[in-house]
Amino acid sequence: MTTDFDIAIIGAGIAGASTAWALLEGAPNLRIALIEMEERPGYHTTGRSAAVWVESYGGPGIVPLSKASRAFFGAPPEGFGTLLEHRPDLFIEGPDDQGGLDRLAAELDSGGVAYHWLDADQMAALPTGAMLRPEWRRRGLVEPDCHDIDVAGLHQGFLRGCGDARPTLICNAEVTALDRQGGRWRIATKAGDFTAATLVNAAGAWADGLAALAGARPRGLMPLRRTMAVLRIDPPPPADMMVVMDAAEQFYFKPDGSRLWLSPHDEIPDVPHDVRPDEMDLAIVIDRFEQATTVQVKRLESSWAGLRTFAPDRLPIFGFDSAADGLFWCAGQGGFGIQTAPAAGRMCAALLLGNSPALDPAPYAASRTGILGQV
Repeated sequence: MTTDFDIAIIGAGIAGASTAWALLEGAPNLRIALIEMEERPGYHTTGRSAAVWVESYGGPGIVPLSKASRAFFGAPPEGFGTLLEHRPDLFIEGPDDQGGLDRLAAELDSGGVAYHWLDADQMAALPTGAMLRPEWRRRGLVEPDCHDIDVAGLHQGFLRGCGDARPTLICNAEVTALDRQGGRWRIATKAGDFTAATLVNAAGAWADGLAALAGARPRGLMPLRRTMAVLRIDPPPPADMMVVMDAAEQFYFKPDGSRLWLSPHDEIPDVPHDVRPDEMDLAIVIDRFEQATTVQVKRLESSWAGLRTFAPDRLPIFGFDSAADGLFWCAGQGGFGIQTAPAAGRMCAALLLGNSPALDPAPYAASRTGILGQV
């Protein structure tokens, strides 16, 4: 196996894989390593995502990355297949959250995101609306340009590389030490030692720990646990059901064939590890769902949890470290890393290659105030 590379990317989830793909799109002769600590790429957050493409998701600071990714999802490059299935988002508000939809509409307006309102009669006429109790369907807000994402298809497409150019994937390779000598990184891992001129920190929840190994300052990244329950309900969810999101961010749900995926929209501080769902979180969200709908929960079929990692200002971190030579950050993508991956990967690739990105990278710079100032 080759042990010397131009660029070594630590982490083969969606952040690292999309950056590798975009680098090879622009420079197919680069020698790129994707170094993954698990036995397979995407084991943690990427492989546990119930991702949808929602233009407004993440707020105004993320909307530009989502918009810039839309064309890629709509007409994927060769090797990706169909990535989107249309499924609009329906936002609702409960009796204890009068004005929640108005707050959401103001945020959508600030990001230039298209939406339309539904009155009580229009809500009741929807297959989705018919599931809701009357006090939860007085009005609704629909964001029409939303879609389920084939996360596995997207991730595997990135891992396959661009055209005939492919990265070298190295699994079971947890990084144990990093050392910079003579303009190159020596990367000690459990799978052996590797060298590279540039090191990309795409380690997700582990990114601050990796930075410390490289002698760089951490960015105050916080892993937050998000839980998902898979339910059998009676009646089963309609095939044309929208994704339903509570404006107060207490829960959301979407269909999965004859089953329902339900999340408490939780963000519980955690530490980097193989996270598992908490039984109390599951009980709470099922209770919330039953209070808002008329359907009967027959059983909890399965559940899982994943870590969504944010910087203090909740924007991703893209760019070279100002103090650690040859260290590049690609971290802090939170829960929007899937839907922004095409634009984020291309932004990181442009910065790594010394080119000008299509989008302004300044809001996401690794040296920006608001993250360095809090560590």
